[in-house]
Parts: sequence; C-alpha cells; structure tokens
Amino acid sequence: MQRDVNLNRLAIFVALVRAGSFTAAAEQLGLTKAMVSQHLLKLERELGVTLIVRSTRRMALTEAGALFHADCLQLLEQAQAAIERIGDRRHTPAGTLRLTTSTDYGMAVLAPALADFHRLHPQLQVDLVINDQISDLIAERFDLAIRIGWLRDSSLRAARLGSFRQLTMAAPAYLAEHGLPRRPDELAAHRWIAMSALMTPLRWTFTRGSGSRHTVRMTQAMQANNAAAIRALVLSGAGVSVLPDYLVQEDIQAGRLQVLLAQYRLPEGGIYAVYPDPQPPAKVRAFIDFMRQRLAAR
Repeated sequence: MQRDVNLNRLAIFVALVRAGSFTAAAEQLGLTKAMVSQHLLKLERELGVTLIVRSTRRMALTEAGALFHADCLQLLEQAQAAIERIGDRRHTPAGTLRLTTSTDYGMAVLAPALADFHRLHPQLQVDLVINDQISDLIAERFDLAIRIGWLRDSSLRAARLGSFRQLTMAAPAYLAEHGLPRRPDELAAHRWIAMSALMTPLRWTFTRGSGSRHTVRMTQAMQANNAAAIRALVLSGAGVSVLPDYLVQEDIQAGRLQVLLAQYRLPEGGIYAVYPDPQPPAKVRAFIDFMRQRLAAR
C-alpha cells in the first residue's frame, strides 16, 4: 500500500541522526526540541515503523532505522546534486540549444552565426530547424526562434537583436532591357515579383531624406512566398522586387544585383529572439548576447 510521506521530514531525520541528540538537532535546524520530536513521530507513523528508540539519556537507530537512514542519505545527496546541476545550467551554457527561423535568414545569417557560436561553446549541442511557418515553441520544444520583420502579438518573450533594411533590387540584365527607374512611381510600369506572405505585397511606401512619402501600387508579374526564392527570380532577370539587405550584400558587391532608388528608404524590419521561458537558461541568454554583438558589428 502506498504511503503519503512528507519528504521534508527525511532531512530532519538525517540531521537528528547526525547530531546524535534531539537538543543538538534542534539547535542545528533552528527548531525547538519538541518540534524535532514531533516530526520524527509523524515520520514513523507515515512509514509504519520505529526508526529510533530513545530514553531520557540516549537514542539509537533500530535496524529499520539504520537501513532507512542509509537510503535517506543517498536520496538527499542525489537531490543536492540535482540542485547543483540545475544551478550550473542557469549560469553556464549546457545541453542542446534548439532553435528555429525562416529559410532565408537561416541559410544566409543564422547558420554561419551558429558555427561561430559553437566554437565559443563547444560543450553545447545545436539543433537548427528551418521553417517558413510560425512554429509553436512550447509544443515543439524550441528554446527560441529568430523572427524577422514585425512581431505579432503573443504571450512569448522577445528580445530585439537588430534591424535590417529593405532594398529595391533588380539584375543588370533586366535593367538593360527595361530601363532604370529613377522615381518610385516608375516602378508601377515594371515587372514586379511579389512576396505573397506579406499583407500588402503590391503596395510600398518610399520615404526620401526630406521626409516626403511616395506610395506606389505595383503590377504583379510573379509571386513567391519565400525571400530566397524571390532573390533567385530577381537574379535570373525576371523582374524587380524588395529584398532584405542580409540576403543580397554579396550580390551587390559582386555586381549581380543593383540597388534601385538608393535615395529613398523603405521601412526597416526588426530581428528578434523570441522565447517561451520567463527565466531563460544560460544557453539562450548567451546566444542572444552573441547575436546582438554580431549584428551590431555588421
């Protein structure tokens, strides 16, 4: 038959045996002698055995008490070790860092960053899941997600890591055939490759240094639901589109893509670490700090 035993009394029992008397145990535990005695009596009732025989002058463990004392010592040592291990995880990155992000950001930025992060923390294992859908961090047991753009309302915690610029891009071959747009309104006459995942993929507002705003409705030629796919279409000369700076820096430097309307700006997007734990472990805090520093140095 299963018994309900107050586990706190195990520690009092071990302290009593170690102290050798009710008076000494009471002093060490900060309790009264009567309270120590009551805890022992209740523990014996819960177990259904006598653990200690006592007289006015001395106390001694029964055979059952000696066996139970040995088991209690082992249990308390294991509990202390578990407390120390969880404390270590609070302060030292350990275990597996499981995180998720979008395909384009994962391939262009996060995978190289994780390689460098792992060199700093080789004791960590890393599990990166690339997915263009919004993952349920709790149900799928993710430590965090790196999300790009504008966050939806949620009960999750978020830390802003940095930002990215949105750039209007085209391939030189496309511009040679269709001409170079010099004002935002001229984009309406060009072949626009739309990001279907956006709420308004065909309407864009450009802001000049003077503060003047120009909203343009584009003419869609093609669409895709992934920034990496849109980049591939733009590179092939299929049309014009908006792409994040982190995805096209090498293309710009190599001359494969050209920034259009550089004197205008589109709204900047945010880069966020989103996580479910109100007290994130050391591995999550370390990665957030690492990414903040890395993005600030770009």
